[in-house]
Amino acid sequence: MEGKGFLPTTKKEMEERGWFQPDFIYVSGDAYVDHPSFGASIITRVLEDMGFNIAFLSQPDFHSVNDFKRFGEPRLGFLVSAGNIDSMVAHYTVAKRKRNYDYYSPGGKMGLRPDRATIVYSKKIREAYPDTPIILGGLEASLRRFGHYDYWDDTVMKSVLVDSGADILTYGMGENILRRIAELLEKGVPVNKIRDVRGTVWLGEKQDKIHFEVGGSWDFENIKNDKKEYAKTFALQYKNQDSISGKALVEYYGDKMLVQNPPMAPLTREELDEVYALPYMRDYHFSYEADGGVPAIEEVKFSLTHNRGCFGGCNFCALAFHQGRSVRSRSIESVVEEAKLLTTLSDFKGYINDVGGPTANFREPACDKQLKSGVCTERKCLAPTPCKNLKADHSEYIELLSQIEKLPRVKKVFIRSGIRFDYLLADKSPSGNAFFKKLVKDHVSGQLKVAPEHCSESVLKLMGKPEFSVYEKFRNRYFELTKSFNKEQYLVPYLMSSHPGSKLQDAIKLSEFIRKWNYNPEQVQDFYPTPGTASTVMFYTGLDPFTLNEVYVPTSPEEKRMQRALLQCKDPKNADLVRKALKIAHREDLIGNSKNCLVAPSYKERVERAKQNNRKNNIKQTNKSRNVRNTKGKRR
Repeated sequence: MEGKGFLPTTKKEMEERGWFQPDFIYVSGDAYVDHPSFGASIITRVLEDMGFNIAFLSQPDFHSVNDFKRFGEPRLGFLVSAGNIDSMVAHYTVAKRKRNYDYYSPGGKMGLRPDRATIVYSKKIREAYPDTPIILGGLEASLRRFGHYDYWDDTVMKSVLVDSGADILTYGMGENILRRIAELLEKGVPVNKIRDVRGTVWLGEKQDKIHFEVGGSWDFENIKNDKKEYAKTFALQYKNQDSISGKALVEYYGDKMLVQNPPMAPLTREELDEVYALPYMRDYHFSYEADGGVPAIEEVKFSLTHNRGCFGGCNFCALAFHQGRSVRSRSIESVVEEAKLLTTLSDFKGYINDVGGPTANFREPACDKQLKSGVCTERKCLAPTPCKNLKADHSEYIELLSQIEKLPRVKKVFIRSGIRFDYLLADKSPSGNAFFKKLVKDHVSGQLKVAPEHCSESVLKLMGKPEFSVYEKFRNRYFELTKSFNKEQYLVPYLMSSHPGSKLQDAIKLSEFIRKWNYNPEQVQDFYPTPGTASTVMFYTGLDPFTLNEVYVPTSPEEKRMQRALLQCKDPKNADLVRKALKIAHREDLIGNSKNCLVAPSYKERVERAKQNNRKNNIKQTNKSRNVRNTKGKRR
């Protein structure tokens, strides 16, 4: 399983392998890390395993075409990805301020990839090699495959395939998609004739043949100019992201049409096992040593991915749009073999940092129906309440964790990628209680992170999260078990401010719960409108895309600052904002020094209150004196 060497990153390294032209050149906005937590690594190893020669062009200088000519022209094509995350998210905070650290670059250095890297790279390649096939992939391309709202420019942008000038776009999990495209290119099929591969998007003429049943169509100009149409179109896209029930979708651009073929089927357990058994180096490229390496490897180097997909269905998360809602997992044997490999690495200290994935405690599709008919389009599996058809079972996950724990040199196995607490509580079988106990006893590294996100029922509904009472039930049980095992462990809730639907009153309500929990969150996530999520549609349109009901959206920077401050009301620097928010919401009763208050009065307010109290006392004293005189003056 352990790799024998990195893919060539220079022409010299390529020639040392005895070949003078690569079949494919993989262009990535990230530094080169050969680890199965990185999509670029998986795709390149999959193609290498098929017998193709792959060169890796990491973070090329995008100011000229020179770097894109490093290996010469590839025989079959360029594979282009912005990296593990959207390049705009990598570069900017939710406040649209430039970040000062890039986890996916050597030494955390900024500026090594451009904004909207997929577009920039493609244009440079086209400038260098006008006729060479360009295939887009990765998260940025996947989530921007249709016309989409772009938060940073505050406008609806065209599909990245249209703006980039590339030939074809792959979305979702790319292994089998790229396998098929590579086979066709190898057979001599022109890239503009590859129109029948699932999991791809192509741009053609209106009269071109579409090889799948069409489930809907729209015009880009309409969704750009009409927010309601934009919302309706997103709902249509969302309902066609299943490989069984999904149909082709068409987006028109003048006399051109963009066609999304139905999704590729998720990898089977056997296919996943094969992918994770490929010879990864499991580290960053040695050329980065002088820079201190690539920070992103630190959390995942000794972590294990056992599943893909998520039926949790959070509206602010793009997983459903990218990996799909139908969960698939690796065999226990496959994960254990990888764990054995980790124990042989020279820097292994005995700790497996995570055995997870998008949601750590998912191992199977939510129900049998998903395997036959696809995922439901009209309801979620878990929210607001679990579906009656949900199969909640933790027995296999328990067995997986237990086998890893038994390995020589393994001291501790942790779960850090987050569990779905409502799914855990929905497991009424013996495995549910057994897993909860095992989780608390064996797999928490001081603190467990979970994601209730909010406490307001109206906000939770728009988030696609369960009722708040479910989290409280989980929280109470967690601390009961922690106490029973004589452990000092904590629960860290992920909380989100300014999500569509959240008003100041909702933020205040959440702040009161934080006070009740005696919790002081160091970090709070402001809602970040990113492509491919229902919540982003709400932010942009003010409409719930699934109901078309109007949604309140906190958009003013001042209100967003106040909502965030309320969730961190114990921080002295937030005091003025908290007081302002409470006054606007007419909740002055929460300004004071009692235990039920959220913030103390300001100095000015304290002085004014003291003056008012003095005046009241003086009046009382005067009235008392008058009463005494009047009493003494009365005749008996």
